[in-house]
Amino acid sequence: MPKQVIIIGAAGRDFHDFNVIFRDNPEYEVVAFTAAQIPYINNRSYPKELSGRLYPHGIAIHDESELPALIRKYKADICVMAYSDLPYSTVMDKASLVNANGADFWLIAPEKAMIKSSKPVIAVCAVRTGCGKSQTSRYIAKAFRSRGLKAVVIRHPMPYGVLKDQIVQRFAKLSDLDKYDCTIEEREDYEPHIRNGFVLYSGVDYGRILKKAENEADVIIWDGGNNDAPFIRPDLLITVADPFRAGNELDYYPGNEVARMADVLLINKVNSAPKKKVSEVAKNLRGINGTAKIIYSASDVFVDDPAEVRGKKVLVIEDGPTITHGGMPIGAGTVAVKKYKAASVVDAKKYAVGEILATYKKYPRLGKELPAMGYGAKQVKDLERTVNGAKCDAIVSATPTDLNTVIRANKPIIQVHYELRPIGKGLDAIISKFADGVHA
Repeated sequence: MPKQVIIIGAAGRDFHDFNVIFRDNPEYEVVAFTAAQIPYINNRSYPKELSGRLYPHGIAIHDESELPALIRKYKADICVMAYSDLPYSTVMDKASLVNANGADFWLIAPEKAMIKSSKPVIAVCAVRTGCGKSQTSRYIAKAFRSRGLKAVVIRHPMPYGVLKDQIVQRFAKLSDLDKYDCTIEEREDYEPHIRNGFVLYSGVDYGRILKKAENEADVIIWDGGNNDAPFIRPDLLITVADPFRAGNELDYYPGNEVARMADVLLINKVNSAPKKKVSEVAKNLRGINGTAKIIYSASDVFVDDPAEVRGKKVLVIEDGPTITHGGMPIGAGTVAVKKYKAASVVDAKKYAVGEILATYKKYPRLGKELPAMGYGAKQVKDLERTVNGAKCDAIVSATPTDLNTVIRANKPIIQVHYELRPIGKGLDAIISKFADGVHA
């Protein structure tokens, strides 16, 4: 009899691990997925178009709160933990719950789920969400282009919609964001690459995605999500760390794992973080990875028109995942309003309605900043209502997507940009050496 398996996930690695390890494996029967962390991703099914011949009716996706009952219902042998950006205490709490209900608790080694590419691959991962993976990926992509190489980006999955329509997604122009009905969270990570003129792939089935990307790339850049490990086997792994959350590199899963796996450890935001915290992160990283090269970078924050911020009463919008489950106390928006001397920042909580208000209740440590939550139409509408109800002169938005394309605001939105600036020549030397190998 096959082992009965439940995969515990968040619409990302859970599907990938299934596709690579379990889909065509008769030794196991995946009886259910559970979903957490992201709204609206439960009460769906992993469709027959993706589940393969052993699962002609697909596989149900349940809310993670149902896990104990599911273990008992299916007499599950194994529960596989397959999502990211969790403190170790939470991971072990889930392990205890699973074990107490009679099932084994598995963490699958990233190497076992990696797909080998025929093209050279650089992967960019991080110890937490919001460290600066995407700005690092953007810098690397532009550096390859300047060296005469075509880089194609493969982004960690965010399949929050109809899964059978998201098997392989190719983004080459901004209208593709509408074509695939992307959430704000997807737009945040895809839009900057598209604006820079790069092709980006995402979706659900990374075996198929990789084959498509290889057809048009000289080199592939894996742009990771949260603090997860890469799905494509890298020839070079760069892991980004954030001194604003010093210590997290040691006690978050699987961020500690990808720090240990790294060939290069990049400590970002050194231009704005306390020097003591930068040193603490460097010491911690060296303690768990004695062979990786440690390099540093700044994250430069700027707006298109500083006069629109200076002396104004503003509402600050930040990247949603970074200040919610990412735990960042502030984001680039707060850095920008301080840099450009806004008169004051209004407390967004006072104006929050509907699902945005629910987000503040779920994450009570949130400050004045408004997380750019937009996982569904209702959430986007409540974001718009919150913005339009705020008594302020302008909106300072540090979500990487242009909110003017998503909501109708009744006051000007000033876009914050943030780009990577390497400190020293370490990153450029690494890219040049890699590019020379590709040319050879």
